[in-house]
Amino acid sequence: MRFEARTEILFELFIIFWRCLGISKENQINEEIRDKEVRVISADGEQIGVMSAKEAIALAEKANLDLVKIAPNAVPPVCKIMDYGKFKFEQAKREKEAKKKQKVMDIKEVRLSLNIDTGDFNTKVNHALRFLKDGDKVKVSIRFRGREMAHTEYGTTIMQRFAEACSETGSVEKPAKLEGRQMLMFLVPKASK
Repeated sequence: MRFEARTEILFELFIIFWRCLGISKENQINEEIRDKEVRVISADGEQIGVMSAKEAIALAEKANLDLVKIAPNAVPPVCKIMDYGKFKFEQAKREKEAKKKQKVMDIKEVRLSLNIDTGDFNTKVNHALRFLKDGDKVKVSIRFRGREMAHTEYGTTIMQRFAEACSETGSVEKPAKLEGRQMLMFLVPKASK
């Protein structure tokens, strides 16, 4: 066998192998559908019936449309005759609209200390109120250092005062809880709860 013939056969085998692996997770269309029988739905949404994939592709070509596998796990797989380019465009448009309407809630942190003064406390409250008005969650934390671990009850009272000061715009999602050397509390905007 000549070298050119061998390389040509290897190339064809590679293409066949690549096609088998290259089938994406997206919908299979036209010749990518290799099932013996498929259930076909027309472009109008009417069920045509069960037929071979070749017959279904011929029907789609006759209508100048594509045959798209929409339910690959069904027995037999369900295929629909449609304009695939238009379908992909509308799907991308719907996803873009859904992303636009989605509000990502960020978590902002406010750190307090055990011996915080009233001026600093009010400043931290104002920051938290601004974050809550913007629609973000607020994580309030107090870190206990050294001998302060013996007086965690002071941390609890500071957290309660902080929650009361923010009660107009936010509510407590998770109450103050000691985790190691840190006490944490989460506040959320009132409208979201």
